[in-house]
Amino acid sequence: MSLPPGFLDELRSRTSLTQVVGRKVLWDTRKSNQAKGDMWAPCPFHQEKTASFHVDDRKGYYYCFGCHAKGDSISFVRETENVGFMEAVEILAGEAGMQMPARDPQAQERADKRTELIEVMEKAVRFFRLQLRSAAGAEARDYLARRGLNEETQDRFGIGFAPAGWQVLWDNLTGQGIAEDKILEAGLAKPSQKGGKPYDTFRNRIMFPIHDARGRPIAFGGRAMDPADNAKYLNSPETPLFDKSRTLYNLAPAREAAGKGQPLIVAEGYMDVIALATGGFDAAVAPLGTAVTDTQLQMLWRITDEPIMALDGDKAGLNAAYRVIDTALPLLEAGKSLRFVLLPEGLDPDDLIRSKGSEAMRKLVDGAQPMVQLLWRRETEGRVFDSPERKAALDKTLRDRMRLIQDPSLRSHYGEEIKRLRWELFRGPAKQSAGGYRKANSAGQHGKPSEGARTSALAAGGADIETQLREAVILAALLSTPELIAEFEGQLEGMRCDNPDHAAVRSCLLRHAADGVDVLHTAANEAVGSDALEKLCRSRHVAITPCLRNPGDTDLARMTIAEELAKLEAHSGLDAEIAEAVEDLFGPADERVTWRLSQAAKARQTAQRAQAEDKTEYDLGPNGAAISKEERSAFAALMETIRFDKPRN
Repeated sequence: MSLPPGFLDELRSRTSLTQVVGRKVLWDTRKSNQAKGDMWAPCPFHQEKTASFHVDDRKGYYYCFGCHAKGDSISFVRETENVGFMEAVEILAGEAGMQMPARDPQAQERADKRTELIEVMEKAVRFFRLQLRSAAGAEARDYLARRGLNEETQDRFGIGFAPAGWQVLWDNLTGQGIAEDKILEAGLAKPSQKGGKPYDTFRNRIMFPIHDARGRPIAFGGRAMDPADNAKYLNSPETPLFDKSRTLYNLAPAREAAGKGQPLIVAEGYMDVIALATGGFDAAVAPLGTAVTDTQLQMLWRITDEPIMALDGDKAGLNAAYRVIDTALPLLEAGKSLRFVLLPEGLDPDDLIRSKGSEAMRKLVDGAQPMVQLLWRRETEGRVFDSPERKAALDKTLRDRMRLIQDPSLRSHYGEEIKRLRWELFRGPAKQSAGGYRKANSAGQHGKPSEGARTSALAAGGADIETQLREAVILAALLSTPELIAEFEGQLEGMRCDNPDHAAVRSCLLRHAADGVDVLHTAANEAVGSDALEKLCRSRHVAITPCLRNPGDTDLARMTIAEELAKLEAHSGLDAEIAEAVEDLFGPADERVTWRLSQAAKARQTAQRAQAEDKTEYDLGPNGAAISKEERSAFAALMETIRFDKPRN
């Protein structure tokens, strides 16, 4: 059976070799670089202990340096599943959601026909290139020069010119013996409605060849030279070679550049792509006059995990970004997302690079926003949430958006980020006194701020300051004993950390836990600055913590961290239960309301017990253990009674 032209190319573009191979091997995480699609594992084809089997996900090939096995996803399935070529194709097509074509004895004939059409397109490219150099192309050359496209750039992108005559290209191709039906089928000419000779599709336009993933010309985009032309840009019609919803401009060079580590940037048009490429951003592509489709997103993710959408900062650019988000949300999965660059209003990448240089564009690319931030902006910008109804409407809209995400883990993380943004919008960050947190006069054992410290801090910074005080103690203790980070990693990730400095320090702890104290402190210094880090670790409510006054006492540090985390969890449970109980009160009255209120009461009791424990005064025993002063006094009194009541001989 012969497959239709392009079927295998599309199958490979939809299939991740890493996922296919990952079902049969265990990746070597120390040697692999998942972000670059550079994966290593012990070879599945011969017995070995070292990871000599290499998968290049971007190129779609594997190679074993031990047994020299090599191939692509189809050959891997053939070898590991012991199936034939067509059966391997069927397996992969089923996983990729592609329907196998019906058996077609004329498939080879169509493949030959496609080859013939590509040859016609190549002749058209050469014709347009020559016309740009002719007298007829003088005005087009002047325009390109004004746009900063020199001859080298014109040659690089194959830019040409279609003369203004009605049958100039038609006469040239037919004069070379090209069949008329081939010219029409390639979309280079259109039949006359009046029964006359067919006329050229492109006239008086600067021509941009559009290539497939293998670099072969399959269509054209034409920019009108006449300002009065109804269509400023015109693409080839749909043909056996060209489907604009499945094609990206400059795909082949961009894929190669992205494989070398350049960011993959999605711009809005040909000139933007060319400007980016000449400015040093070689991995730039553009859709062809339509919104980005789900197929194009899959093509982009096949190249890199986080393509960057570079869009104009005006209303039209924002709307384009929002359409991309709607398309992308159901397709997201762990590690596959989008980032967004919104350019200054009135500027596109071409304008920005020409006026401010490549470095200005690079700064924007480096600071690209994650998709969740643009989603939040879409639902909140310019709106006022001054009533319960408006807040509820926002919650409903965001929940509906989150439901579009198929991956449960990713949906959960989106929910957490939206929850954080919502909290900042409705409640605002915890306030802080001009000099930071208020200093306390005394504190109890295990780093618990004393009642006086809590009272003064709460007066200075509001009710949420107690949470921040506990977070500061936990972070400072872990900075001094990084060997405990792995033990508390899950709880550390769950900390609210509304204070930006706390959030930055937590990120450093999680990222550099295994790198040692020096590396960890250096990273924290870079993240928040030495002054902020000094304030965190030397503030009185932190400095009086026994585990920091006794460095090296891992057990004491563990006890302090565990206790403070438990207090944070108790307060968090109280807030959550009360919020859910209040929400249920506005719904139907049933036993669920009573249950919610009972849970809130339990959470409150837990939190109050935790606060009561803070008031207990402690002494340190000879072995460093904490002993309640009240219990110690009672025990001493008992021993004194025993001593006096002891019978005499």
